Amino acid sequence: MSFTDYDYALFFAVIIVVLFIGFISFLWRKPKTMDDITEWGLGGRRFGTVVIWFLLGGDMYTAYTLIAVPGVAGGSGALAMFAITYGIMIYPIVYLMMPRLWTVSKNRNYITVGDFVKDRFSSPFLALLIAMTGVLAELPYLALQMVSIGYVMQAILLPVSISLIIAFLLVAAFTFLSGMRAPALTAILKDAIIWGVVLTIVIYVPIHYGGFGNIFATASSYTKTTKTFSPLDMPPSLALGYVTLALGSAMALFLYPHGITGTLGSKDVRTIKRNASLLPLYNVLLLIVAILGIAAVVANGAVFGTKGQAATSFAFPYLIKDLFPSTFTALAYAAIVVGSVVPASIMALASANLLTRNVYVEYINKNATSAQQARLSKFLVIVVIVAALIFSLTPAASGYVIYLQTFGGAFILQTLPAVYLALYTRKFSKYSIGVGWFVGLSSTLYILYLLNFSGSLYAPIDYMYVGIFGLILNIIAVLIMHGISLMLHKVKDEGIIENSELDSEF
Repeated sequence: MSFTDYDYALFFAVIIVVLFIGFISFLWRKPKTMDDITEWGLGGRRFGTVVIWFLLGGDMYTAYTLIAVPGVAGGSGALAMFAITYGIMIYPIVYLMMPRLWTVSKNRNYITVGDFVKDRFSSPFLALLIAMTGVLAELPYLALQMVSIGYVMQAILLPVSISLIIAFLLVAAFTFLSGMRAPALTAILKDAIIWGVVLTIVIYVPIHYGGFGNIFATASSYTKTTKTFSPLDMPPSLALGYVTLALGSAMALFLYPHGITGTLGSKDVRTIKRNASLLPLYNVLLLIVAILGIAAVVANGAVFGTKGQAATSFAFPYLIKDLFPSTFTALAYAAIVVGSVVPASIMALASANLLTRNVYVEYINKNATSAQQARLSKFLVIVVIVAALIFSLTPAASGYVIYLQTFGGAFILQTLPAVYLALYTRKFSKYSIGVGWFVGLSSTLYILYLLNFSGSLYAPIDYMYVGIFGLILNIIAVLIMHGISLMLHKVKDEGIIENSELDSEF
């Protein structure tokens, strides 16, 4: 396929419109000043059900949905359905955890989860560890957005490196200017474009190939010759990997800084609970795109998995390129790009808030005003985006892009005891939680190192997801430390707020 000047004009026009809306979104519900960390970093906590639905949907269903999931489906078939499974498991967790976190955060003016950890355990240092883990986890997730845009640029025959640098510097610029309002407003347009493109594709593709039954049957025929692919069956050896990957991804998603930041922008608890009920609609989109990854096998006449891991990432872009005219292809590719730049905005913003609140304010300038914090966070957005750009060029980002999400999930899972457990109990001390965090994160990093950062399922433990393995060790360490404290009669919950003031705010 050759792209015409009109196709390129359409491609850039869609992206420019979304970026322009990001730049002017500071005018939307304009506050007296944007030099306030609550207004800039959380949108003033004034977003209602509709805006939060689009914002969280835009955060959670990103280039991961449009590139990574169909890529795994194109290369490994049924294994990709773990994304659908964990998409179902997420929202009961949101319904249980996020209203409690929002309530105490609103009452005590917390901006980040690190603020909560600091108060809950009376430990700025533990808050620092949790905050830096959040930033570490966001880097591969941000890199996933960038790598995915790279695949689109390559497919549309545009220079990859220059395009990435320009795109994400523009993202940094509109986030700098508009703060949380930028991803909130642009997410509405971004989701409308993506839904329109995906629904068009899912209507045409089965018609073109004689129905989904024929798609699955044709894809299954490749199993006989390649022995590497089956869209319906999964090897029994991967059963534990599938279960732990789904469970770990579900527990991790709203531990990510961008998931928490988006939720804290809600205007009340009812908004969060409504969205926990409504957001599963996005899982329909995820299921459709996963199936389209299998259709890509049929469209290309060969199994992507036999061509190397990176080739599978072209499953969705090449399916569009093979079946649709160049004008629609350009529109669809623009949808993938905006599906990356919009969530990248809130990911960078959330990371910047953590660095400001839990590093700068705690260890450099305890008397920093809200305006000073907002200005620093604006600058740190650029720093985080540049760091993610650099990370996207490392060997760790060269394989299945799905691994970038699973790496981030493995890291952020190690903050679960400090956040989710602390929402329901004050029994564990900062020392128990800190030791658990160290054991969990260090073991996770060590296993990923053994895997050369080329996967996240560890074969010696029946292909268990490394994030769950690290979390198990983490919780065991927490319990052992707690047991030692009990045996030594140190049961005063040292380092934890002793009164019930914090708990009463739930």
